[in-house]
Amino acid sequence: MALTKEQIKTDYPLPIYNYRVDIDGISFSFSEVSGLELSFETITYKESFASSGKVGPNIMYMPGQIQPVNISLKKGYVKGKSIPVFYEWINGIELNRVDKKDIVVHLLDEAGSTVVSWKVIDAFPTKLSAPSFDASSNEVAIESMELMAFRVTMEEA
Repeated sequence: MALTKEQIKTDYPLPIYNYRVDIDGISFSFSEVSGLELSFETITYKESFASSGKVGPNIMYMPGQIQPVNISLKKGYVKGKSIPVFYEWINGIELNRVDKKDIVVHLLDEAGSTVVSWKVIDAFPTKLSAPSFDASSNEVAIESMELMAFRVTMEEA
């Protein structure tokens, strides 16, 4: 029995190549986005079993503070677009002063509509890497930017 289009939409995972990235409300194309994760410190607490008569410590694990998010964005260098967007953003950093921006990564369906999105809150650049140069290659010049952010949230459309 053949599956309907609706069953395919709800029962099969989406491919990872169809996505869009919005930085401060402006859409950009990237060849790779990684690091969208949410994690917490783990606190280990130990206490004795002195009153109960058990041997050894009572060990408890608890969630601690949320960990900052480290995101990597990679894209082909585009004349007239890369410097105003990335270089000027990281170059504008001064001691304890930075322009923090929200970034939204949209995973899209075959029609280009958002299925799920990850919102990166208060992101700021920590590293901008120039492309690797190789005279024997004909590959695209890829620049990368690493960002740190406060948190990632996830939302279905």
